[in-house]
Amino acid sequence: MSKESHPETYGPEAPLDCALCPRLVTFREDNAAAFPDFFNAPVPSFGPDDARLLIVGMAPGLKGANQTGRPFTGDYAGDLLYATLDEFGFSTGTYDKRHDDGLELVDCMITNAVRCVPPQNKPIGAEVNACRPYLVERIAALPHLTHICALGSLAHNAVLTTLGLRKAPYKFGHNTRYELGDTGLVMISSYHCSRYNTNTGRLTAEMFADVFRAIRMELDQN
Repeated sequence: MSKESHPETYGPEAPLDCALCPRLVTFREDNAAAFPDFFNAPVPSFGPDDARLLIVGMAPGLKGANQTGRPFTGDYAGDLLYATLDEFGFSTGTYDKRHDDGLELVDCMITNAVRCVPPQNKPIGAEVNACRPYLVERIAALPHLTHICALGSLAHNAVLTTLGLRKAPYKFGHNTRYELGDTGLVMISSYHCSRYNTNTGRLTAEMFADVFRAIRMELDQN
C-alpha cells in the first residue's frame, strides 16, 4: 500500500491527492474530466489559526466548495452562512462567491467533516471515518478554540466521535448547546444551511441567526 493510500501521519489538512476513499477519488477524477477548471481536491479549512470558533460542515458541494476551493463558497449554503457571519462580526470584506474575493474570517474557522465532494452530496460512514484524523488534527491545531458550531447531524456526530464522546448524551437538534465533557469545548449545533432546508422551511434565516447570536454572546463574555 502506498503512503498516499494510508498516510503514516496526518496534519490539519488533507493532501490534495488524498487517496483514502476510493469512491471519492473516482468521483474527484470524474469531476476533473467534466469540470477541469474546478478545484477538484480536498478542500482546506478557511480562517485564522487563532480562532475561538470552529464551524464544521458536512462536505464540499459539487459546484460550491469543490469548484472554488474554499468551504461553503459558491453555493446557496455559503450565501446564508457568510451573510450570517458578517452580521455577527465574524468576517471582514465582501463575500463574492470566489476564493479570491478578499473575504477574511475573524475569530472563526470553517472546515468540513469530509474534505472531498461526495456523490449526491452524501458521504458514507467509511468516508467520515477515514477523514476523521484530519478533524482531530484541525481541532488540536487551534490553541484558542472554545466553541464548535456543527452544521447538520453528520457534522454534529462527527465532532462527538472525534472528541471520543458518546452520542447519546449529546443529541442533535437545532440551536442545542452542550459542554463537551472535560474537553473545555462548547458545541452549539444548527440545522444545515442547505437550500433544501431553507426551501422546506426547516431552517429560516432567523433561526440560523439565533445560533450565531448565541455564540457571539458567549464569546463576548469571555
